[in-house]
Amino acid sequence: MGGIKKVLITGITGFVGSHLAEYILDKSPKTEIAGLLRWRAPKDNIMKIADKIAFCYGDLVDIPSLKRILAEHKPDIIFHLAAQSYVDFSFLAPVATLQANVIGTANLLEAVRELKADVSYDPVIHVCSSSEVYGQVKEDEVPIKESNPFRPASPYAVSKVGEDMLAQQYWLSWGIKTIRTRMFTHTGPRRGEVFVVSTFAKQIAEIEAGLKPPAVKVGNLDSVRTFLDVRDAVKAYWLLVNKCPPGEVYNIGGIETMTVGDMLDRLLKLSKRNDIKIEVDPARLRPSDVTLQIPSVEKFIKATGWKPEIKFEITLKDTLEYWREYFRKNG
Repeated sequence: MGGIKKVLITGITGFVGSHLAEYILDKSPKTEIAGLLRWRAPKDNIMKIADKIAFCYGDLVDIPSLKRILAEHKPDIIFHLAAQSYVDFSFLAPVATLQANVIGTANLLEAVRELKADVSYDPVIHVCSSSEVYGQVKEDEVPIKESNPFRPASPYAVSKVGEDMLAQQYWLSWGIKTIRTRMFTHTGPRRGEVFVVSTFAKQIAEIEAGLKPPAVKVGNLDSVRTFLDVRDAVKAYWLLVNKCPPGEVYNIGGIETMTVGDMLDRLLKLSKRNDIKIEVDPARLRPSDVTLQIPSVEKFIKATGWKPEIKFEITLKDTLEYWREYFRKNG
């Protein structure tokens, strides 16, 4: 791992990007990290490490900015994490989702391809796809393997199919060294408030702070998910670019499987209140949903030796405490 000198993270100010930057700086402190971000991107998630990052202002839908950044920094590794990542929003803004995820990824890969032809620039590129590409699987298809057919059930999932296949195509056609991952449900501190564990934890913390009535608004509680801590996820990503060959695709996910309702019950048991009710909010129900996501991660474990280490109980406690601290500061 000591051979990697320069890393570029797209989406560095986001949930996974910020945790990944922290992990790399901890495990490989001599690595130079650059981060692609838009001028208006909030830097709250990376304030503690901001002095150790080279901020590169640009946009995935603007090829000249991408070529300028790549030509200047020439990262050995590119972690492409930036995306419109909220499934529900993709139903409201499908074109914007496709623009960010498919066109943005095509622009990044095309910029690399042109620089490879011009100056022999040849980085490894981790393209972050999603378990959402598999859609609603059949019961006899779990645990889900990388060979499972795609049945995307949202515009977001369609965009991730496009991103996934573009990465494969640029490897097959031009030898661009892409490695794809299909990450299953992952969560932890700093997760956006629209995602399931975080939205429940935020509501509980808000109730505990006396800022809202004692009721948690929910959507479909019957969906089955396998949960992974983000801090285990970024460890997997670092192993990926150091141990896995280009052209491959890997599922990455946790080992603790339960319904969303069971997860909420576990969160409620961590609350300081015992009077919190559960209320279904029709606005939180999707037009089409994916209700069975249990990954097979055997291929990735065999390639890297990785395994999840953080118990889900710790993930829940840390996420709830993150929101408690937020309301202590901002309540």
